[in-house]
Amino acid sequence: MSNAQNIVILGGSYAGLSVAHYFLKHILPTLPKNNGASYHVYLIDSSTHYYWRIAAPRALVGKDMIQQDKMFLPIADGFKQYDSSIFTFIQATATSMDTNARTVTIEHASNSDSQTLPYHALVIATGTRTPSPLLSLQGDYKITQNALQEMWGKLSSAKTIVIAGGGPAGVETAGEIGEALNGVAGFFQSRPANPKAKITLLSGSTKLLPMLRPALAKQAEVYLNRVGVDVVHNAKMQSVDSAGAQTLIHLDNGSTLEADIYIPATGVTPNSAFVPANLKTDKGYVKTNGKTLRVDEAGPRVYAAGDVGSYTRGGVMDIYDAIPVVLTNIKRDLQHAATAGASSPSPNNNNNNNNEKQSELAGNAPGSDRTYKANLKETQLVPVGRSKGV
Repeated sequence: MSNAQNIVILGGSYAGLSVAHYFLKHILPTLPKNNGASYHVYLIDSSTHYYWRIAAPRALVGKDMIQQDKMFLPIADGFKQYDSSIFTFIQATATSMDTNARTVTIEHASNSDSQTLPYHALVIATGTRTPSPLLSLQGDYKITQNALQEMWGKLSSAKTIVIAGGGPAGVETAGEIGEALNGVAGFFQSRPANPKAKITLLSGSTKLLPMLRPALAKQAEVYLNRVGVDVVHNAKMQSVDSAGAQTLIHLDNGSTLEADIYIPATGVTPNSAFVPANLKTDKGYVKTNGKTLRVDEAGPRVYAAGDVGSYTRGGVMDIYDAIPVVLTNIKRDLQHAATAGASSPSPNNNNNNNNEKQSELAGNAPGSDRTYKANLKETQLVPVGRSKGV
């Protein structure tokens, strides 16, 4: 371990877990072991458990909808097949990153102690978070578990529910709650006959589901109506106040809604507070080379994978497209660093392309990288209730 080069992966969700497994299975065995060098993978996440957030809209309806042991999976258990000499999982949160010293500082969840961890290669895969802990982790998984339990208790007596956000999370959440509480309209009916709750979905645009074509958005609205959900377009939440047991939702059109339950599903925020400002976009996403998925401005062997990167529209399907790219380029860069040294160009490179020489001088492998190409087709599948969707 004294000569081990640290491969640090920040984030234990779809992207981070995929990177870690792929690296340990397919890349680590191929790396040169010059002069006794070795590699150690550190996977860092603020939660001990992975959250299957795709199922969150259905899970929040009731504890019997999806088994909890299928929703929350221990991360460490998934890596038992790897020896402790090559892999370590740490429950901690990244608090800072020093690209000159090539270190990340993490705060351990168990005792709040800080640790500075040097990296030979770094993958930032910290993802994004939703405004509500119901729909994504906000730290340890127990926060989300508690939020779900609180929601189950409230739904049984709720008469008015407001959901803000006309994207997939908002539409799916509204559909699941609508069908659970109000049932589904009968044949030749557009709405349930005896709805239990008044459910309102706020769309901040002229249509739902902005990444899908208008016909599909309209069909989603029809399905929502059939489970007793009213869609209000061109209405955005401005602020929220509490009034006893009620929540007051103030809209940008000057009106105010009262609700027994309010669920914000209005977009996501990248988990990038620890990343230096010069490495982030105005919206907080990590500036990523859209082809190689390297974070070029961070120095050699730094990469972004998943929703935290600026290269992606977000979503699991984009992650699956990106993982082979980022891992192939990590492999090339590490092999080059081991055989030629990351601080100087390979003596065998005769390519006169200036961009390639600049890349090699930065510590990247010579030759052709594997490149990422965004899939701009309609790839969203949005359930609306238990049997419909678009």
